Amino acid sequence: MKNLNINHRQVGNYDVLELIGELDAHTASQLEKVLKRLINQEKHNIIVNCEDLEYIASAGLGVFMAYIEDVRSVGGDIKLSNMNPKVYNVFDLLGFPTLYDIVPEEEEAIQKFESDESE
Repeated sequence: MKNLNINHRQVGNYDVLELIGELDAHTASQLEKVLKRLINQEKHNIIVNCEDLEYIASAGLGVFMAYIEDVRSVGGDIKLSNMNPKVYNVFDLLGFPTLYDIVPEEEEAIQKFESDESE
């Protein structure tokens, strides 16, 4: 079993979470805690950079589903970037691209936030 590390950094008005390792039933609670903390701090523009995410299981997907409505109900969003093909295929198989903005690069997620805000 691998671990999950989550690096949090601020880029302008956006909170970027870098996921490193594996997101599964054993590690999903770590992501849940970080998302809860951000929401409680009224930080609702979240980018999840998946460049170093090696694996995701259904428990990890469930964390995203649990919090997307919380952030969208207050005008925010969770955008996903930098997925490797293996991780993207799991999201795609379960229809996540219709629910989330999934973009190739973190910079594109920032641009999407900026264009969403100007609409």
